[in-house]
Amino acid sequence: MHTLKRTVLVTGASSGIGRAVAQHLLQLGHTVIGVSRDCSQFSQGIANFSALELDLSDLKAIPHKIRELQKTCPELDAVVFSAGIGQFGSLEEFSYAQIEALINLNFTSQVFLSKALLPNLKRKAHSDLIYIGSEAALKGSRKGAIYCASKFALRGFTQALREESANNKVRVCLINPGMVKTNFFNDLNFEPGDHESQAILPEDIAATVAYVLSSRAQIVIDEINLSPLNKVIKFKKTDSSTL
Repeated sequence: MHTLKRTVLVTGASSGIGRAVAQHLLQLGHTVIGVSRDCSQFSQGIANFSALELDLSDLKAIPHKIRELQKTCPELDAVVFSAGIGQFGSLEEFSYAQIEALINLNFTSQVFLSKALLPNLKRKAHSDLIYIGSEAALKGSRKGAIYCASKFALRGFTQALREESANNKVRVCLINPGMVKTNFFNDLNFEPGDHESQAILPEDIAATVAYVLSSRAQIVIDEINLSPLNKVIKFKKTDSSTL
């Protein structure tokens, strides 16, 4: 383990997993650039923290934004890809626009962002790309065709990118969490169980990210799967008055 202080770009940093990752890295003394569609959600005047307003669903904006970032922050040497959305249902329940939006945010935007960042990261003595995947990348599940596809695609992408980047000292890691207790489930009809053993906390993932960043530079941690001790799915009650 090493104590080198890093400059880390964190997507989805205004809430959920991304926010927990950003906060934890700041506590460890790293410099963090937090990406969000709405930077007003960030507190002002935080030491070693700066915000980058970027809507990752706007794919065409990504290359320009990253070029500008690299001019103002050439010391950037690590990225945590936390942004994403969840939507579940049978394939017929999705509109074409919904399919495109989910794939674009959960997968294509990550590819665009990686492509834009990679040339500069390859010039570093040591750099990291850490992707927050999902247990949905490990096994397809009912009502999850589109979401699982986006996470399977991300997993295949990281495996190939890891092979491509190893000689340039760019490490690629994929973290696949199970159900995490965040507002991810606010608009879904299910959520993890109530007991503390039935869900992962965002802080668990933040600690895992920190472990990957601080690991010895001569090794790469390919993939980490995190699961709650007891897997329990709780379905929410529907309001019969709306039926």
